[in-house]
Amino acid sequence: MNRITGKTKLLGVIGDPIEHSLSPIMHNAAIEQMGLDFVYVPFRVRDLKTAIAGFEAIDLQGFSITIPHKQAIIPLLSEITDAAKAIGAVNTVWKGESGWCGTNTDITGFLSPLRTRSWSQSVAIVLGNGGAARAVVAGCAELGCAEIHVIGRSKLEEFQAYWNLKSLKLHTWDQLSDLLPHADLIVNSTPIGMSPNFDDSPITDHQAEQIQENTIAYDLVYVPNPTRFLKQAQREGARTIDGLEMLVQQGAAALEIWTQQEVPVAVMRRSLQSYLGLPQAA
Repeated sequence: MNRITGKTKLLGVIGDPIEHSLSPIMHNAAIEQMGLDFVYVPFRVRDLKTAIAGFEAIDLQGFSITIPHKQAIIPLLSEITDAAKAIGAVNTVWKGESGWCGTNTDITGFLSPLRTRSWSQSVAIVLGNGGAARAVVAGCAELGCAEIHVIGRSKLEEFQAYWNLKSLKLHTWDQLSDLLPHADLIVNSTPIGMSPNFDDSPITDHQAEQIQENTIAYDLVYVPNPTRFLKQAQREGARTIDGLEMLVQQGAAALEIWTQQEVPVAVMRRSLQSYLGLPQAA
């Protein structure tokens, strides 16, 4: 690992909780490979306004954002990109001439493993309607999904009003069982099942039985790997995608913004696979 000195530039990730984040592992692996004098560290943040002032004081170069700050950060930024505006959430922040600027690289990461087929006649179900769900909905719209069904517990009308999509429909969780048999893609955008709550899932075992063979079950959670949700779907013959590739691709896009250099994506991927004890491609 690179030696940290008084000249080392700071990058980081903020969230609450933050202990689960694997971002420091992959970012620092890439930074070392690139030969840069940077270090990427996690910050548990509850008071965003105070944290932003502190980051300015310590000359932080940029930071990633995870739950629950992706939407709350927006009013504190001087500028956000069109992508972030379209999604309504920010996951990457950097220093600009006018102050802190934000964008959203989640959609890039989300779409990466899904571009191998046509989705024009497909039905997508998105579990959750928080900040991560916004990137998923934008991604499903970009893929051309015929129907996008979002399942949430609150603020459904607010979420619906944000979008101008004829394909988008909002539902409460008690309607999920009726929708599952028709899904081609099911995405868990909630933190349910995230470490340390390994035994949790956004769906029950009975609901999982409604998943059709060849449906794609996609969990944005990446620890544990696989999650209980993915295990449930796999038992029904579904194809599963974990959140690791999304994490890698969105992180690589962010690091490229901060460093203005080409990023070794394969190094980031291998660092996480090694840390998690997962098999690596030859």
